[in-house]
Order: sequence, then C-alpha cells, then structure tokens
Amino acid sequence: MLRETTVFGPIHSRRLGSSLGINLLPQNGKICNFDCIYCECGWNRDGLEDRKLPTASDVRYALESKLHSLGTEGTRIDSITFSGDGEPTLNPEFPQIIDDTIALRDRYSPKAAVSVLSNATRAHIPAIFEALRKVDNPIMKIDAPTAELAARINRPAPGYDPLRVAEALKQFKGNFVLQTMFLKSSDFDSSSPEVLDGWMEIVRELHPREIMVYTIARPTPQQGLEKFTEQQMRQLVKPLLDEGFNISIKG
Repeated sequence: MLRETTVFGPIHSRRLGSSLGINLLPQNGKICNFDCIYCECGWNRDGLEDRKLPTASDVRYALESKLHSLGTEGTRIDSITFSGDGEPTLNPEFPQIIDDTIALRDRYSPKAAVSVLSNATRAHIPAIFEALRKVDNPIMKIDAPTAELAARINRPAPGYDPLRVAEALKQFKGNFVLQTMFLKSSDFDSSSPEVLDGWMEIVRELHPREIMVYTIARPTPQQGLEKFTEQQMRQLVKPLLDEGFNISIKG
C-alpha cells in the first residue's frame, strides 16, 4: 500500500497511538535500501513509476496545513511519525525536515511525540544521527543478527551488516527504541536459535530504552509468511523480560 500524500492520517498505530504520518518519499513510488519480504508497501520493483521526493518546503507546508486543520477540529494526535514508502532518511533534506517538524509540533501540538521509523542503515552519518537524536522516538530496526540472515528477511542493498549498524546505534547510549519483526518464512525463522540468540546478544549490548517486537498484520509481498502470536513472542523474549528489559509486544 503506497501513500499518495506527503502527510497522511491520523491513523491508529499499534505502537504509537493516534499517528499523523509523514512520507518523505515519492507519493506514488517506493525508495528503500531494504526490500523486506514483509513490507506492506510491496516490492521495490513495483514502486518505480514515481521518483520525485518532496522537498523540505513541501513537507513544511503540508504539515503546517494539516496540524492547523487538526487543531481547528479539536483532533488530538499522539505522534507525528516519519514512515511512508521506504526509508525516510534517504531524503537528502531529512535533517532540515526534522528541525522544521519539531518547530511545527511545538507550535501546534506540543504534547505529540515526533517519531522516526528507520532501518538504521544511515545512522552512522553524523547529520542523520544528529537529526535522529533530536526526535522523541528514534525507532531503529534490526530484524536479524547477521548479514546472511538479514539477506533472507530484509533483502538489503549490498554491504549491509547488522553488526555495523549496532555499532552506529551505540551512539544513542541506549536512548532509542529498537524495533524487530518476528515471522517465519521458508528460510527464515525468528524463533530459531541462530536468529534469536544472536539478536538477544545485540539487544544486551545496545540496551535500548524500549524494544518493540511485532509480527505481520497486513498483506505481504512474499507469500506463505507465518506470524507469531503475542503469547509466542512473549515466551521467545522471556529471557530479556526476566532481565528487566522494557519490551512491548504487538501481535
């Protein structure tokens, strides 16, 4: 499902409540350096028609207009969330857009959080990291603990290594949210020891302030994927819960 506007919603988010979305990617296309087997936006190859990115000015105008109208209506939002059709940090004006969004949030909806859903592949870039550090909820994704395993679920651009990403995430000193998808496919199983044990080792090393574990909720481009129940996921992460980690689990 591709978003056809730069600012969309608000929609109910399993993780963030009433969420006003911002898509920093093409309105009728998809740009991402992952090509996840579970992505609700479909395969990258199916989103090539539109490659035009919104500018910082486009985003600022659309967001201010929407926040103004929501305020007039008396509609409350819990989060202004950068998600959209691909990886938001690929927009070259991402740092400026974050600054503009925080300023508009402070003016129109000061109780709302600013959240970014990212695959964390560009967190090592100083300007990107500084922008992510400014938001209330930098939600960074690691689905698998090794490059070989990530290739089966995330199908990333060449050179991706979750361990290098984890090194970059250490800059947050724990003040970020780690997000992980749990699923089963023909050659990937989040509950297998090779995935789960390695992932928990990364979690212990990074010690994020919150961990979001979730599973499939919408149609996926790859067929035959299996979801986990909340009870199953709770059992899988029980060692971390017993160690005191703050984990939200969404089925």
